[in-house]
Amino acid sequence: MKKFNIRKVLDGLTAASSSSSSSATAQPGSSRENDVIQESLQSEHFQLCKTVRHGFPYQPSSMAFDPVQKILAVGTQTGALRLFGCAGVECYCQHESGAAVIQLQFLINEGALVSALADDSIHLWNLRQKIPAILHSLKFSRERITYCHLPFQSKWLYIGTERGNIHIVNVESFTLSGYVIMWNKAIELSTKTHPGPVVHISDNPMDEGKLLIGYECGVVVLWDLKCKKADCRYNYDEAIHSVAWHHEGKQFVCSHSDGTLTTWNIRIPAKSAQIITPHGKQPKDGKKPEPCKPILKVEYKTTRAGDPFMVLSGGLSYDTVGRRACLTVMHGKSTTVLEMDYPIVDFLTLCETPYPNDVQEPYAVLVLLEKDLVLIDLGQIGYPIFENPYPLTIHESPVTCCEYFVDCPAELIPALYSVGSRQKRQGYSKKEWPISGGNWGQGTQSYPEIIITGHADGSIKFWDASALMLQVLYKLKTAKVFERARGKEEKANTEIVEEDPFAIQTLSWCPESRMLCVAGVSAHVIVYRFSKQEVTTEVVQLLEVRMQCEFNGGDSPDPGGEQTPTLPTPGASSSPQESEPPTQPSTGSNSSDGPRDNIPCLQVRCSPLKQSPGYQVELVIQLVWVSGEPPQPITSLAINSSYGLVVFGNSNGLAVVDYLQKTLLLNMGTSELYSPSDPYHRQPRSPRRVRQPSGATCDSNDGSNTSEDRCKSPTSDARDYSFTRSRSSSVTSIDRESREAISSFHFCESYPRKNDIVVSPCLLVGTTQGTVMMVALSLPPGGDQRLQQPVGISFCGSMVTLKGGILTMALLDATGALLPPSYEPWYDPNASDEEKEKSRRRRPASPTSSQEGPDPQFAVLCSEKQAKVVAMPSQTRIYKHNITETSFVLRADVVQMAGANCIACFCANGHIMTLSLPSLRPLLDVNYLPLTDMRIARTFCFSNLGQALYLTSPTEIQRITYSQETCDNRQEMLSELFTPVETPEAPNKGFFKGLFGGGAQSLDREDLFGETGAGKASRSLAQHIPGTGGMEGMKGAASGVVGDLARARIALDERGQKLGELEDRTAAMMSSADSFSKHAHDMMLKYKDKKWYQL
Repeated sequence: MKKFNIRKVLDGLTAASSSSSSSATAQPGSSRENDVIQESLQSEHFQLCKTVRHGFPYQPSSMAFDPVQKILAVGTQTGALRLFGCAGVECYCQHESGAAVIQLQFLINEGALVSALADDSIHLWNLRQKIPAILHSLKFSRERITYCHLPFQSKWLYIGTERGNIHIVNVESFTLSGYVIMWNKAIELSTKTHPGPVVHISDNPMDEGKLLIGYECGVVVLWDLKCKKADCRYNYDEAIHSVAWHHEGKQFVCSHSDGTLTTWNIRIPAKSAQIITPHGKQPKDGKKPEPCKPILKVEYKTTRAGDPFMVLSGGLSYDTVGRRACLTVMHGKSTTVLEMDYPIVDFLTLCETPYPNDVQEPYAVLVLLEKDLVLIDLGQIGYPIFENPYPLTIHESPVTCCEYFVDCPAELIPALYSVGSRQKRQGYSKKEWPISGGNWGQGTQSYPEIIITGHADGSIKFWDASALMLQVLYKLKTAKVFERARGKEEKANTEIVEEDPFAIQTLSWCPESRMLCVAGVSAHVIVYRFSKQEVTTEVVQLLEVRMQCEFNGGDSPDPGGEQTPTLPTPGASSSPQESEPPTQPSTGSNSSDGPRDNIPCLQVRCSPLKQSPGYQVELVIQLVWVSGEPPQPITSLAINSSYGLVVFGNSNGLAVVDYLQKTLLLNMGTSELYSPSDPYHRQPRSPRRVRQPSGATCDSNDGSNTSEDRCKSPTSDARDYSFTRSRSSSVTSIDRESREAISSFHFCESYPRKNDIVVSPCLLVGTTQGTVMMVALSLPPGGDQRLQQPVGISFCGSMVTLKGGILTMALLDATGALLPPSYEPWYDPNASDEEKEKSRRRRPASPTSSQEGPDPQFAVLCSEKQAKVVAMPSQTRIYKHNITETSFVLRADVVQMAGANCIACFCANGHIMTLSLPSLRPLLDVNYLPLTDMRIARTFCFSNLGQALYLTSPTEIQRITYSQETCDNRQEMLSELFTPVETPEAPNKGFFKGLFGGGAQSLDREDLFGETGAGKASRSLAQHIPGTGGMEGMKGAASGVVGDLARARIALDERGQKLGELEDRTAAMMSSADSFSKHAHDMMLKYKDKKWYQL
């Protein structure tokens, strides 16, 4: 453990700051004799790596399923590979080229997967390791890959190309065979046109020596692999999209571009056995049905006791314009059309057996949609869907903000789960989710983790993110508080955003008290309490706040009323419940004659609001239009349960609301915060009923008979005040506005003014111009007095200035330990008074007597450009570090890690950095992820214990760690995809089939495709690229050997058992033979001496 003395800090920081773009310095003359801070964090505590990716695969393009391992693989258009097993078993891989994955093929029960990409490369993935790796790659240079087929328990992969040829690859060595099926040999010699690309390859289920090849033009060829010639050719006028076999190998079905299905007997190639148009209208005169949309895929699955299933996608009639994508299930005489929410990418019918020559017994259909994964139960009436255990609904509505909480109170997740379990949909299949492969990781880290996502539709989702898993706990719909706009005129009249007026912009959550505060794009703030009981709120409490824009050198609207701020007067405020309700929620004007004024963007609902257990509305705060100007978006937000306060700010200023008394305490413009009149004790304007000219706490109207009860705030002081205090700072933020905005808040218990000796409740305010200001809070005593007496607010002036906008602020004590904001323990607001009193014990403030030295606290401040540590209460700078000169910090958080604290920063140039506290030594600087879009900037967040996350695509969350310990333990924490499972026994041939040769015919592919029989392939056709698995590949191979040993052991046990049974049967037969021999000897003695006529 290294000690840092302020006297020697310059020497230490000179060595640490080797980069020219960053520097850390100590304030000259700030050394103190007793200032010795022990810092335990060193560079070796940090390492950056990805841990796990959650959510729906973005832009999916293909999928495959291993019916023995029960593992699903999904490929995407960006070259990503996502693997899914049972709930909690997920894996993410990425092809380096980034080309689209056009097809996936499992080596069933072998722990391997073949992927074919749009750049004409194929790759072999080893899944027998926790982090899959590519073992081999093959890059085709002269032909484009269009279709792949790998027969069950075969090592020879068929590859069809755009030219119509078929090449064969040995998947063990990833080398090409010399055996090639050329298109001109497959089709008839009399055919003058090219048949087009290969769209299908499959072998006959009953004869491995016969290969069925489908060409795009409509020609299907049954190719004899041994004789190297076409057995039969089947011709149809329409293009082929897919082909499916009957398991007996005597028939196959083709789907075509005109919406028809053709069934063919393999021995009658001249004419199809049946032509049907599932969704075509049948004319009465017997003519051909009207053409329909193409049937993109068909699957033909048989059952032992009943009619076969035929499942297809597409094929709808052209008059169904605008209809959603459908999956059609044909079973016997019934045809069921299942509408999907999104277009269908692919589907697979899941069957009981992996053998294509056995009765298939389908039990479910897995449908991959553009933005969802649906599993349909074929075994229940009505075809219900299975309940999906994966966290694939992150993008249900686009994510607009994200927060990450690590090491939360232990009771939080059960509490959220208990209220969220009541929100689950009904009507799911009663069966277990069939994709059940893999095993969970064995990680030792078991602290509770919660992710909160805010969405464009106003919903907020709470996720359990513990142990590298993700499961939705609870969903809150904030839009329920507001009336829905019924018409376009009503919508355009007041709303400031055309789409998603309820979208969540930012949120503040206190895990200990469970208080939640959210801000939306329509300049609204909602305060929520958590309750386990259902309530019906007759009237939603509302505050309307008029935050006025400050003009530079121009005339500002006169709000009326006094210009001198007044002190809060005890007893002058009337609570919302005591006033008479007004006829309208606000007294603003919205006529066509003049500009909109005093009108909120959204209308709070007037009818009673039924609130289920969970988060329930405490207060709604809305900013209103001011003289035709819409309210500015809220840029910062904070809530403190111990003080009962909510503070929010934007480019106009800040407002402080007492959510216990439902009153506005402060509404002040940004420029007024710099008022030179009384910088150390500024009395803010307080809204009170006695000041009717400037607004009232509650408007009353004697003639009102409505049940509404609305609270209004007064107008703010509108003054002409130029930006004389504006900072000279280069524009670094994305879309920065010209005027100074409030960018950060931090509630704390500190020293409000220089040289104070007693800590008191405070609020730190940071602006986009880099100024940090201190606000003192005077709280009344608890109990009833807290609900009656007003909260006092005093401005203590600017504390320090940094380059760039302020991003985060925190407080440390004299030993360097983090001083978190005080909070009130959670209590159920709907519980009895006795239970409330038991739990409502305010957490005591940190004692100051134990803090030695003249500066018992340190304020940690981080902006877009630099970080500073300031001693409190002297407000002298102790340390400074220039984080970046050429870029700017997007997100910064003060986090706890390895028993100490540090600042974690994410820059727009992609660098992730950590700085020690309080000395601001650089500990980590990794060029990780350049800023490619605003989504990453909006959702990137750090949390404690070395965890961080961001939205890597519109549908996926990427979690990363910057902790060396977590990186070291990652291998144990990750789930296993491959588990040793015995392959099911092959189907019985049966006596007569075995006797007369009616069973499946095998083929020695090694003799046919090997180098001895087929020769070498052309070297210029494809290039072999060794895999980059490295040590991971060796580990995977080792685990594969372990799996082989385990399977061999299982086989040996079974063999021993069978040998034992054989021994028992042999002993019984020997005993029987001895008995028979004895009886035969006795009979011989009896008739030995008798003549034949005596018998």
